[in-house]
Amino acid sequence: MRSGYVAVIGRANAGKSTLINVLVGEKVSIVSPKPQTTRDRILGVLTENDYQIVFVDTPGIYKARNALTDMMMRTTDTSAKSVDFILFVLDGHEGVKEEDFELIQKYKALGLPMAVAYTKIDIMPKENIPLDMAKFSDADLDLDVFPVSARKGKNIRPLKEFLAQKMPEGEKVFERDIVSDKSERFMISEIMREKILLKFDKEIPHGIAIVINTFQLQDNGVYDINLDIVCERANHKAILIGKQGKAIKEVSSFARQDMEKFLDAKVFLTTYVKVKEDWRDKPNLLREYGYEELKGE
Repeated sequence: MRSGYVAVIGRANAGKSTLINVLVGEKVSIVSPKPQTTRDRILGVLTENDYQIVFVDTPGIYKARNALTDMMMRTTDTSAKSVDFILFVLDGHEGVKEEDFELIQKYKALGLPMAVAYTKIDIMPKENIPLDMAKFSDADLDLDVFPVSARKGKNIRPLKEFLAQKMPEGEKVFERDIVSDKSERFMISEIMREKILLKFDKEIPHGIAIVINTFQLQDNGVYDINLDIVCERANHKAILIGKQGKAIKEVSSFARQDMEKFLDAKVFLTTYVKVKEDWRDKPNLLREYGYEELKGE
């Protein structure tokens, strides 16, 4: 039996969460086309007969602009130091950039084995792939590179098999039926945040937090979920609610549908929008909303 941890690291919006969801075979991380979608360290667990890989989904590397983003970047760095392997995810659609090589060298310096997942090959010109692979050789980076498409499932199996062989001998960390370390309550809040990220533009989605007030399974088999959407500005609140409440009703409806799929049960969802100015720069509010900094081993 082989068992170990793989930190999945890369620039914001490189496709890390989508790749982990496909590798695990379950939705363990929310996905959107916006940076900062993943805020916490989330574990996705892949268990087969002869191996278990615990994928560590980390916040995308992003220039810090507030206390929350700064904490997210420290979480990524801490995660990279406490694993057996690093999988660096590179957005093939955007192409290889000098910043990618700088980050790869930074994490390679930790002395841990590493490989590269070159993603989104389904939406890029195929002739660009060998050109980008040549850049790795020119940069004198001796790494295994896997061109993959998470959306199409292309080259996912070879990547799984490669990572399994890189895991140390050992017993399973999690029981077979566990796919994530996060609770249902956490995933419900993330589903709500995902729908807001997908519906609203620019800065508003990044300035929101989700606070679950009630998460209870009723005797009739329906989940009663009551939550707050916390934003940073009064004008953001107005946009989130929309004219005659249209926007909040629409996004809540989308979220409720996904919550019902996730919980396999009916959901009665109540949402409120509240304002807490600049909460992302206030450590007490970060803690209150569940953003605890990951400490080093």
